[in-house]
Amino acid sequence: MKKELSNSLQALSASKVLLYPTDTVWGIGCDATSTKTVAKVFEIKQRSESKSLIILVDGIQMLQHYIPSISEELLNLLKNSKNPTTIIYNNPVGLAKNVVASDNTVAIRIPQNDFCKQLITAFGKPIVSTSANISGENTPKSFKEISQVVLDKVDYIVDLQREVVSDKSSTILKVADNGEIIVLRA
Repeated sequence: MKKELSNSLQALSASKVLLYPTDTVWGIGCDATSTKTVAKVFEIKQRSESKSLIILVDGIQMLQHYIPSISEELLNLLKNSKNPTTIIYNNPVGLAKNVVASDNTVAIRIPQNDFCKQLITAFGKPIVSTSANISGENTPKSFKEISQVVLDKVDYIVDLQREVVSDKSSTILKVADNGEIIVLRA
């Protein structure tokens, strides 16, 4: 895993796009603070920039750097979550403008995957995590289901967990303007 962490870190630092395993499905990722690199991800997915992308952070401290106002209720939920949980937050700061939706929200998850957490910690910034498919196509459940088009367009492919099959999706919650937490996908 050390070699893959090192190679992935080099790719991220050089504004490259990764294909990597997450705590849910394989993801296409890059530096979530680089507008230019995020645009490459949209190009690979053949997806409009008006659609948002999920961002991964390594923990609550990094999350609070980009989402300055998080309720105690939400912090407790994150600390006690046993399943992958993506939360749509209002008013993010410091992220690439093209990862932020037109309503000024962003979807962020703290992954429960050692490789992802170590990579994000070493990189020191959040990374994009969008499913490794062309927009509108089925989400691949394993590495071998990823289309050749995607494989050819990413800059670096992580050589880990290639035999793992996962159809696990994250729970998706949204923080309403009034602070209420709404379940979008359980």
